[in-house]
This record gives sequence, structure tokens and C-alpha cells, in this order.
Amino acid sequence: MGIKLYYTTVTASREVKSQQAEVMRILESKSIQYELIDISVGGAVREEMRSKAGNPSAVPPQIFNDDQYCGDYQMFSEAVEGDTVEKFLKMA
Repeated sequence: MGIKLYYTTVTASREVKSQQAEVMRILESKSIQYELIDISVGGAVREEMRSKAGNPSAVPPQIFNDDQYCGDYQMFSEAVEGDTVEKFLKMA
């Protein structure tokens, strides 16, 4: 596939939920297809996300293009503000 979004269906954090929803909404509004990977299914998936991101305490949402790390919500948000989402996603 291409774009992978690591997210969680199990969180008590309102902030994480809203960040995940915003990333999905923006990707959909730009007709960018993406694959959802739910880290709540097991610790191995969470560790895979953290390892790929190079951050042992990374929390969702984390965004990748295949296995290439693009960034987290803050970096994505900055790309949206600067109208550089395709570049951020390493699609351009």
C-alpha cells in the first residue's frame, strides 16, 4: 500500500482520539488512501510503531509511507498549515 496510519481504538485520551480523527479526515478530504494499523491489538504492534518511528515512547497517531517514517500528529498538522501534506507523506 502506501500511507500507513498507526492509531488505537482503545484510549482514554480525548486528545489522541481527536488527533487521529483529524488526520483521517484530512487524508480522506485529499483523497489519499491509507491503511489503518491498530496498536491496541497487541504490544508487538505498538513496539513495531515505536521502533519504526525511532521513539520508544511514541503514541498514536504516527504516519508512515510504507516503512518510511513521515511523522506524528504535530508534524502532520504543520504540513497541513503549510499546504505541504503530499511532501510530508513523501508522495511528491
